[in-house]
Amino acid sequence: MTNHHQPTRGEPRVALVTCTDLPHLDPDDRLVLAPLAARGIAAEAVSWDDPAADWSAYDLVVLRSPWDYALRRDEFVAWAQTVPTLVNAADVVRWNTDKRYLAELSGAGVPTVPTAWVAPGQSWAPADSGEYVIKPAVSAGSQDTGRYDLADPEHRELAVRHVRRLSDGGRVTMVQPYLEAVDVVGETALLFLAGADGLAFSHAIRKGPMLTGPDLGVDGLYKPEEITPRTATPEQLAVADRTLAVVPGGRDRLLYARVDLIPGPDGSPVLVELELTEPSLFIGHADGAPDRLADAIVTQLARRP
Repeated sequence: MTNHHQPTRGEPRVALVTCTDLPHLDPDDRLVLAPLAARGIAAEAVSWDDPAADWSAYDLVVLRSPWDYALRRDEFVAWAQTVPTLVNAADVVRWNTDKRYLAELSGAGVPTVPTAWVAPGQSWAPADSGEYVIKPAVSAGSQDTGRYDLADPEHRELAVRHVRRLSDGGRVTMVQPYLEAVDVVGETALLFLAGADGLAFSHAIRKGPMLTGPDLGVDGLYKPEEITPRTATPEQLAVADRTLAVVPGGRDRLLYARVDLIPGPDGSPVLVELELTEPSLFIGHADGAPDRLADAIVTQLARRP
């Protein structure tokens, strides 16, 4: 990688945006560096909050692993608005970094996990039974996320404490039923990348279950994931298309999108999250995916004036 303080002449410059915890990018993201170099593109990792970064020096600024933004979302969104060559664009970042977008998607007819929203200071009482997931509306990875069996008195108390802790921090809480199919079938992530004819399906992966119990307030942005390739079904692809059709500004200006699905109680796929800001793209789990991501970046460069 080149030094982002020294301009490279004669070739497009692309910043791959990361955070100070990952100064050399996530290992999966590093797989795109060689394909970009082969296409004559100089790419380098730059932390989004680096005060020395000159974002105007780049032909394209690609959000990849700025995974420390969750507790600084306002600052992150304000920063995004200052970068005209950012992909995905700042208005998408604002919309997608608060998971209350799920309510908008549900209202548009997208099958989503039923979600109750608890505003800061709002009272909340747990249900008498059932397994539920509690997490903040603004989060990265599985931080501040827990799974609770509300028939268990200890879990009920821990769930109340979890909501209170988020509320005391001024954060909106999400409460969702735990979809048991994830324990057997897992979660399916469908990855889409920009192409000459717009956003196109690239590959899919399976994520194994990650939540084993309550969140006890222990820090940790990154939890181990069990990732394997998966073949997307026509039904999953149809739900993904319905989801992407609701993206503000249209799907075809996006560099990438990740649609995360879990089977609902009747077995049909329901949306868990739509990741448009800083998703892991799992390009190391699909043949040709690093080259497809490099080509997507080339496509975005060609769209710039």
